[in-house]
Amino acid sequence: MGNGTFVYGGGAWGGDAADEPSLSIEVQDGDIATVDYRPAPEGLGRFYLGFQPRDFFDDPAESAPVDLAAEAEAFAEWALLVGAVDVEAKHVRRLLAEAHVDEPVDTFVEETAQR
Repeated sequence: MGNGTFVYGGGAWGGDAADEPSLSIEVQDGDIATVDYRPAPEGLGRFYLGFQPRDFFDDPAESAPVDLAAEAEAFAEWALLVGAVDVEAKHVRRLLAEAHVDEPVDTFVEETAQR
């Protein structure tokens, strides 16, 4: 993947994030990936891979707290909406950036995003 923003919208990679359902993955130096997806339930639609920005930068103002269980459930529903099969929240949950983690499971968030 590399650094940059990757968008799925209008049914294709490289589409417009305004065309729902959409998915945007912004990779930052292999340490943090911000994942935004729409449609999403109120208050949900964003999670992180690797580190949460608030932990990586040691500054709570860098990102809002993430309800990992709710995001995993909502993202699994989103995946089914776009035609994925056999996507369970418990599997999604294992990929999300934990709060206060010393080191994520994968060395680079690109590895996590590919899973």
